[in-house]
Amino acid sequence: MRHTRPFLTAFGSSRITANDPLFADVQTLSQKLGALGWNGLTGGHQGMMAAFSQGITAAGGEVHGITLQQFPTPPDNTLSEEIRAHNFFTRMQHLIEQADAYLVLPGGLGTLAELAMTWDLLAIQTLQARPLVIYGNLWEPVMAQLQQSLVMSVDHSFKTFTYCHNHDEVLAALELTHA
Repeated sequence: MRHTRPFLTAFGSSRITANDPLFADVQTLSQKLGALGWNGLTGGHQGMMAAFSQGITAAGGEVHGITLQQFPTPPDNTLSEEIRAHNFFTRMQHLIEQADAYLVLPGGLGTLAELAMTWDLLAIQTLQARPLVIYGNLWEPVMAQLQQSLVMSVDHSFKTFTYCHNHDEVLAALELTHA
């Protein structure tokens, strides 16, 4: 069942704690996104996913958590709905295919895998074009190194995402999606 509000998938670290300034930053950003009319999709757990979920729901949006059966769901989550996935591939498929846009937050290997899969599917046009927003400074040097080192299957690969360094840039990049 599709909702009238578009869905934004957020990828990010589960290791960022609530007392980290980045947590509060993402929570505030997500509240602004919720006020713009976005619903959320996340991996459903702590860290950046919790910050994103708290912000979206505080602004009246829904957040669907696509969690893994092998991990317990944190009891204090703010998910509107939890969908338990049997494995990582089913989880990623849902997070990628059901989104109208993507927000890549600071993270580690899991976030890198999510970014790489989403980016590739957009670049080779397996997915219909939609915004892929990379937030903050963490990923820019990683992507620069990849641009220098990888043999890309399509020339426009590095034009399929947008770097955003502050809330206003993220809001502008995503406001155009459903305006």
